[in-house]
Amino acid sequence: MFKNEPSSIERQLGGARYVLKSPKTLPNASGFLWNQNMLIQANCRGFALAQFMQPDAGKYVSGPAFEAKTFMQPEQPYYANHPGRFVYVKDNADGSIFSAPYEPVRANLDRFEFIPEPHQISWISEFNQIRLTLILRLPTETALECWQISVEDLSGQVRDLSVYPYFPIGYRSWMNQSGKFEAALNAVVCRSIEPYQKVQDYFKNQSLHELTFLAADVPADAWETSQSMFEGEGGLHNPSAIQQNVLNNSVANYATPTAVMQFKTKLKPNEVKQIHLLFGPAKDLAQISTYKAQFLTQGQAQFNNRAEEFKAYLSLGKGVLQIETPDSDLNAYVNHWLARQLYYHGDVNRLTTDPQTRNYLQDNMGMAYIKPEVSREAFILALSQQHVSGEMPDGILIQEGAELKYINQVPHTDHCVWLPVCLKAYLDETGDYELLEEVVGYADSEEQSIVSEHITRAMLWLEQSRDERGLSYINQGDWCDPMNMVGYKGKGVSAWLSLASAYAMNVWIDIQRTVDPNLSEPLQFLVKQSVQINQKVNQHCWVDDRFARGITDDGRVFGIAQDDEGKIFLNSQSWALLSGAADASQTPLMLQAIKQNLDTPYGCMMLAPCFTNMVEDIGRVTQKFPGTAENGSVYNHASAFYAYSLFVQGESDLAFEQLKKMLPTDEDIHVKGQLPLFIPNYYRGAYYQFPDEAGKSSQLFNTGTISWFYRCLVEQVFGVAGCKQGLNIAPKLPSHWSHAKIQREFRGAIFNIEYHRSNDCSQQLVYLDGELLKGTCIQNIKPGNTYQVVVKLPI
Repeated sequence: MFKNEPSSIERQLGGARYVLKSPKTLPNASGFLWNQNMLIQANCRGFALAQFMQPDAGKYVSGPAFEAKTFMQPEQPYYANHPGRFVYVKDNADGSIFSAPYEPVRANLDRFEFIPEPHQISWISEFNQIRLTLILRLPTETALECWQISVEDLSGQVRDLSVYPYFPIGYRSWMNQSGKFEAALNAVVCRSIEPYQKVQDYFKNQSLHELTFLAADVPADAWETSQSMFEGEGGLHNPSAIQQNVLNNSVANYATPTAVMQFKTKLKPNEVKQIHLLFGPAKDLAQISTYKAQFLTQGQAQFNNRAEEFKAYLSLGKGVLQIETPDSDLNAYVNHWLARQLYYHGDVNRLTTDPQTRNYLQDNMGMAYIKPEVSREAFILALSQQHVSGEMPDGILIQEGAELKYINQVPHTDHCVWLPVCLKAYLDETGDYELLEEVVGYADSEEQSIVSEHITRAMLWLEQSRDERGLSYINQGDWCDPMNMVGYKGKGVSAWLSLASAYAMNVWIDIQRTVDPNLSEPLQFLVKQSVQINQKVNQHCWVDDRFARGITDDGRVFGIAQDDEGKIFLNSQSWALLSGAADASQTPLMLQAIKQNLDTPYGCMMLAPCFTNMVEDIGRVTQKFPGTAENGSVYNHASAFYAYSLFVQGESDLAFEQLKKMLPTDEDIHVKGQLPLFIPNYYRGAYYQFPDEAGKSSQLFNTGTISWFYRCLVEQVFGVAGCKQGLNIAPKLPSHWSHAKIQREFRGAIFNIEYHRSNDCSQQLVYLDGELLKGTCIQNIKPGNTYQVVVKLPI
């Protein structure tokens, strides 16, 4: 139960289900569902965003005007004609109407509930003693929405109603768009042809789905396919077509299409009737017929199957950690939602065919805790697209025929960094050091090398991609994509990338020492270079109490206190802590500078003060609105780096604080504006410049944060990281926890672990099945066994 407004938000089943009881409390609150071929994010008021693979990501509904086709956007604005899934109900006795979930009529409902669960999203709307329940489910593979509409009388009297599912299609094509009702299919079918100019695009477009359809298992009494005819003079609040006794049964010929059906529904006292719908894209009418047979002809039975099948699908991504701690908010998210968000990223690669290399590697770092075999394949695929020089591409092509698009056509210089950083988590989790001996080819050569050689070449490429000062070239961006003008002339450098390179080299050297303490000559060279890089960053980029972000093409050091804006960047400080560049005298100065300039109630801002005007030697990051995305938001991916670096430094309480601020809680949920079902890519920053907007969620669940959040919990908070020998126990619980319990799955075994703070010990003690463990590593683990572990910690 959330304390601020206990009547409006409830947490049920330990956090497996949330119930939002007002469409106005968190008007943008949403849930998302996905499968192998599609994704839908639906909010509490009925608006929805959806995309599917064909084979690249596309949409099957649009807004009312022609839209640019890009990636999922943060802070998606909603408006009256925004795509959504709505159902109108008219009482034929008095002509009164309402709509569910809430839009477009916005009637003063007697009851409202928005209920996102891991396997489905539901809405309950009651008005004038009529209950309308909507449930959305997905198949596990097909790009289709499966809907159930339940209409129920609560008055104890006979009711004469009309039910109108309204699924707007939007403006789809300036070349060719239409809509009509196909009686043989009992479906509204809308068609659009993808606009093109080049002859070669005609052939490329053959893979596209031209149809979007809405089919029902109950015969429609009437229908409407023209958006303008449906709205008429009444608009969406009170459509002219619904004011009539029956819809117009019109055809949309080169007009904005829509999908509306009318079902005349007579209810006995307290009776419930159901309608099942399919909505989605199709290649042709035959495919719609196949979909109906597969998902709709048996109505309720098939709809029930969707729930069980999707639960089974989610169970494959349940992760390796269940927790019971004094923090109920953390328990709810970790036990029911964290692994789900992690699974989404790793299982469908954010529904793209060319994920950015850094995203692909970090998402599959997280997948090591879900399906490590998928991570293994991903590392091999990524390395197979490496250049023989060691350089990694800007994106990984994961399907035949895929092309590098959009941001992946802009050269970035950080991708090699993520190979050892992410591989370390996989090796710790699996002990699969045989991967390092796998032979993999290169994208631009017939040569083949073992994985170890690939990664060593990547590290050597980072070492060689430095200027005369010994700092890493940034080209047109590093991890921060829009920092695109620091080095576009070929001279600018990134302090962050230099530090990240040193850290990556150190991680790789540690991995190699685990394999063989006698380092090869190239690895010995990397040992020296990592030390040198840290020294060079200190020489050129340490200013007063912080590390600068970089040096521009024209030699300006930026990200320092002397700047007007962008005086401090979080990532430079975090990775200096990781790489070892920051010494014992610098660390407290940096932490104080972060606290003073970047800390907010919602997490640490990525930079501050936010840029308010274009800075031409930094780039388009300075053109983003202050406090959004990379321009000074609380960018949770960067906050996760910071948390991880703090754990490494032994600042466990401060690190845990960063993790907790990523989750909406009863103290800030109304500011953040989202339910704690996912961690968004950012919360608004500019805390001191634009305080009224600070803390607002982007509502975007695509983020590299999740893999790092999970890794922080496993490795650091609960201290149950793997190593080559077994499971190492080294928890860093927050000091205010006196106890905790977890269940950890590891290499086929289950570990039930209890943590207790005790006056009886002055150092950590680990008991394995009642016996005091010598050291901290549990070895000789047998798959299938269950182990009982007690960890005593000093107070």
